[in-house]
Amino acid sequence: MKGFLSRLGQMLLVLFGISVLVFAVFFATPGSDPSARIAGRGASPEVVARVRHAYGFDRALPVRYLTMMDHLFISRNLTSYVNHGQNVVEEVFDAAPVTLSLVAFAAIFWVAGALVFGLLGAAWQGSLLDRLISILALVGLSMPVFWLGEMVNLVSQSRFHETWLFRWVPPLGYVPFTTDPVSWAKGLILPAMTLSVAFIGLYSRVLRTDLLTAMQDDSLRTARAKGAGPWRLWFAHALRLSGLSALSLFGLDFAQLLGGGALLTEVVFALPGVGHLTYQGLSTLDLPLIMATVLYAAFFVVIANALIDGLYRLLDPRIGRGSHGQ
Repeated sequence: MKGFLSRLGQMLLVLFGISVLVFAVFFATPGSDPSARIAGRGASPEVVARVRHAYGFDRALPVRYLTMMDHLFISRNLTSYVNHGQNVVEEVFDAAPVTLSLVAFAAIFWVAGALVFGLLGAAWQGSLLDRLISILALVGLSMPVFWLGEMVNLVSQSRFHETWLFRWVPPLGYVPFTTDPVSWAKGLILPAMTLSVAFIGLYSRVLRTDLLTAMQDDSLRTARAKGAGPWRLWFAHALRLSGLSALSLFGLDFAQLLGGGALLTEVVFALPGVGHLTYQGLSTLDLPLIMATVLYAAFFVVIANALIDGLYRLLDPRIGRGSHGQ
């Protein structure tokens, strides 16, 4: 119980620090008063002054911070400075299913791809196949996701859209699952594959290295001596031993993508997710929208850290015993 409360306190402290930092960047730095942007171009000083008073920008910074946090977390009626009257909390909640759908699809592709290429590279270490997989992984890691997305759109939406290979590809955008499950899935396949390419390259290399390290473990030598076959050694033993590091990477990557890390993919494929909202907020310097999306992202990353720590202790009890022993 004490450990849980300590972890909860750390999470709240991190979220508080991030919220203060974002607020300070937009309000406490010189020339960051949003009154002129809200009033519009060419507004007179009197109009700017009225806007400043109406939005409470003439109050002390701590009061303005507490007011924004109240509107964001308690009353949840924080409105946009650009789209007047638009509730940013509702916008984030409406965009979250889009991002969750995209990231879940991408995770399926990158986990499956990493398992296949990682196992093949480790099992045929040093072979031509291993070198080819290494080259492909490096290429995947090197391609910017926005460029790859644009190339995918160029091929699938225009040049070869009428061919049998891409005739099934729907127009850019998002169809909710509740409206049409088939169109929902079709519209996410290519964006998810695009998002997963770099992760497949990274995870396959990490998994290959961990598998080769795990094969030197004493337990695998014992299993080999007892007559375990090669595939049983790779799948039942080596993959299980190498899963912890991959699990930690996956949890953090999945969380940061859920929090808006898929921004470029969402923009390129016109998906109205949290990343797209963040892009809109940054383009217009809409502080309420930026604050909502940043804290949304921070929440997922902090929660992911806590869950990964708990899973580590569950899967490897030596971690918990080691900390108590010290």
